[in-house]
Amino acid sequence: MYRFLLTPRWWGINLFVVLAIPFCVFMGTWQLGRFEDRVETHEQAESRPDPGTRPAKPLDELLPVSTETSGRPAVATGTYADQFLVPGRMLDDRTGFYVLDLLRTDSGKALPVVRGWLAGSPDEAEVPPAPTGKVTVTGDLQASENTGTSGVDLSGGLPEGQLGMISAASLVNLVPYDVYDAWVTLPGTGTADEDGMLPVPAAAAQGSGLDLKAFQNLGYTGEWFVFGGFVLFMWFRLMRREAEAARDIQLGLAADAD
Repeated sequence: MYRFLLTPRWWGINLFVVLAIPFCVFMGTWQLGRFEDRVETHEQAESRPDPGTRPAKPLDELLPVSTETSGRPAVATGTYADQFLVPGRMLDDRTGFYVLDLLRTDSGKALPVVRGWLAGSPDEAEVPPAPTGKVTVTGDLQASENTGTSGVDLSGGLPEGQLGMISAASLVNLVPYDVYDAWVTLPGTGTADEDGMLPVPAAAAQGSGLDLKAFQNLGYTGEWFVFGGFVLFMWFRLMRREAEAARDIQLGLAADAD
């Protein structure tokens, strides 16, 4: 009754099942491992002291930015150069813009420094001037923004002097000097400073929390295991249906018996 399993057609079906089920198990296990890694990273981040409470270190000692150094106070010395306004940034449920100045360090590279936030539409006339001469700043270190960062403007066509994304890649064609692949935000008391700007709080490092993407990995885990079970179920259904058809033919219950 089960000789049909040795036919060329069923050899192809069997081969597909033999390959598909281990592949589904592998992919499900891999996605589960991704989720477990995110959970472990989150637990490690929760157990570490608040980055802002740790002692400040020279900028170069904290680069490149990682989940360990993100948010750490970084110290840099230089002279403020070009200024950009970063529109469409939310703070306390209000829309405004960041005031970003490039600090030219002794190495020649520039560090993007977010001096603060102002409400409303970008207006250079409202922006307090940056300090002149050589200054030393201590700010919370942040990784360059990317297309997945909240508030980033990818539409293009911004007016001159405005910037949609804080990153070395977006600044490379706007200034004639190298830019660090990082930026800092100057801390404050949480209220408007003397110049009217609000400090921009440091954001948690990407990949250090249990965000939607982490739970997507868990959902994909279930999908791969369900798909593997579905493949086995369909193989069993096809095999059972063909076995019943072969039995009916042997018993003379099918039209093919004639």
